[in-house]
Amino acid sequence: MILLHFGQHSLFFRKILEIDHWLFNKINQQWTNGFFDYVLPFLRQAEIWLPFYLFLLVFITMNFGKKGWSWALALIMTGVISDLVSSSLVKHLFFHYRPCRDPNLADQVRVLVNYCPQSSSFVSSHACNHFAAAVFIFLTLKQTSNWWRLIFLWAFCISYAQIYVGVHYPLDVTCGIILGCMIGYGMEFLYRKQFGSISLK
Repeated sequence: MILLHFGQHSLFFRKILEIDHWLFNKINQQWTNGFFDYVLPFLRQAEIWLPFYLFLLVFITMNFGKKGWSWALALIMTGVISDLVSSSLVKHLFFHYRPCRDPNLADQVRVLVNYCPQSSSFVSSHACNHFAAAVFIFLTLKQTSNWWRLIFLWAFCISYAQIYVGVHYPLDVTCGIILGCMIGYGMEFLYRKQFGSISLK
């Protein structure tokens, strides 16, 4: 396992970690307000985002018939794959202290949730999963409406919340977003090859 922490890394990587910590401090401790303190901890909870995805699955299957069912299965698989890759693969290859567990920072972090996992912070599974879903949803449904691009705002807000509440660094979230986008694009490519495009025609 590779430890992503100040130590034996190159000067370049230590500089990246310094910028990462600086940006975390800005988001978690300075760029704050009472509204975000109240909303963002809830936004990242499954009770908030799960109903949205369930509604989406029902909406698509009702409006696009058999192709809608294949789309729903592909979206579920996108979530499963992104979670397995981020949680069961990457987090076992790289270890990065969570801000709320970092021995050099933990006493300074504003932790706005009632838990701080012991698991590696790299990468953010929330960011990976939601951006994988967002890319897949947008690329497969963009022919039906321009409004689908707002799915990226949804994914960004949930990802940003991970930093704001004190459980991930910006580096964890950024790399999670990149990984998620790659998975979402790959799943969309496979879906389009197998089932074609979804359209209102």
